[in-house]
Amino acid sequence: MAIFLIYLSFKLFLLFCTALSSTKMGRSSLTGLVFSITQTGGKMAANCDDKVTRVLFCGPHFPASHIYTREYVAHLPYIQIDDVPLDDVPNVIGNYHICVVKSRRIDSEVIAEANQMKIIMQFGVGLEGVDIDAASRHGIKVARIPGNMTGNSVSCAEMAIYLMLGLLRKQKEMEAAVRNKVLGLPVGETLFGKTVFILGLGAIGVDLAKRLRHFGVKVIATKRRWTAIDGLVDEKGGPDERYGFASKADIVVTCLGLNANTAGIVDSKFISSMKKGALLVNVARGGLLDYKSVVANLESGHLGGLGIDVAWFEPFDPDDPVLKFPNVVGDLAIQLHTGAQLTGVEFVN
Repeated sequence: MAIFLIYLSFKLFLLFCTALSSTKMGRSSLTGLVFSITQTGGKMAANCDDKVTRVLFCGPHFPASHIYTREYVAHLPYIQIDDVPLDDVPNVIGNYHICVVKSRRIDSEVIAEANQMKIIMQFGVGLEGVDIDAASRHGIKVARIPGNMTGNSVSCAEMAIYLMLGLLRKQKEMEAAVRNKVLGLPVGETLFGKTVFILGLGAIGVDLAKRLRHFGVKVIATKRRWTAIDGLVDEKGGPDERYGFASKADIVVTCLGLNANTAGIVDSKFISSMKKGALLVNVARGGLLDYKSVVANLESGHLGGLGIDVAWFEPFDPDDPVLKFPNVVGDLAIQLHTGAQLTGVEFVN
C-alpha cells in the first residue's frame, strides 16, 4: 500500500508522457525516455485536445514527489503537475490524463469520472489502492514501480534489519537510560543465533534472506509457490504452515502484499502461536497486522516487541497507544524507502 528516491518521480513522468503518445505500452529505458522527451517536446501530448498532458497527484502526503516533479518539468510547457486534497480527487479527476495515487484509493466510482485518463500509477510497489479491473474496463493502463528493479526491496530489507537490531538492543530503553544517566542498562541481545521467520518470500523477503545469512541466523520462510532459491532459507513451507513456523521463530518479519486474503493475517491466533517474547517486524503494509491483537499482546507481554515502518492508518497518529510501549521501534512519520534510479515501470493490465 508499497515507497523511493525523489529522483524516481520525475523519471516516472518522463515515461508517462512517452506512453501517452506511444502505441506500445511497456518498459522503456531511461535513456530512451529522456531522449524522447527532449526531442519530441510538445508532440508527446498530441493525443490531448489542448496539447497539454495534465498530471494529478492525489493528496498532500509525500510532498517531495509532486514538488520535485513540478520543478523538474517546469521548462516543459506541455506537462502540467497538480496536487489536490484527497477529498477533491473525485471532483477533478476527469480533467487529468495521468493520476498518481499515493495514499488514496481509486475505486470504480472514481475511475468512472476519469474520462480523459490514460494511466493510473501507484507511487510505490503495491496496487491495493487501485481497482485494476475497473481501470481495464475503462481502457486505462495501471502501472507500478517493481521493488526488485528500483532498489525498493533492498531498502525494505535493510529497514527490517534496522528494526530487528533496534528491538534486540532495546533502542527506546537505551535512549531513556542515556537521558537518565543510567549505566549498564538495558541489556540487549544479538541477532546472531536467532531464528527469523520471513512471512512471504517475495522480492523484499529474498533480499532480506540474502542479508540475514551474514548475521549467522537461521532463516525460515513461507511462500505460495516455490522456485529454486538455493541456500537462501534453511526451511521452507506454504501459507498453511505459517503457525508452525511462527512457533519456531525468535523474530517474525511480514513481507506480504496486502489483499483480501492477507489483510489481518497476523491476528490473535497467529501471535498466540509465536514464542512468548518473540519479536514482530512489519515492513510491508500496516493492514497485514490486526491492530487490536497486536496491542493486546504487547500489553500482556506475550509479544516481546514490535518494529514497524508502516501503519494501519496514514498519516499515523504520533499519540497512538501502540507507540507508547517501550518495546516498539519505528517511524512516527511513515517513510519513503530510498531506492536506486528507475529503469522502468511495470504495467499490470
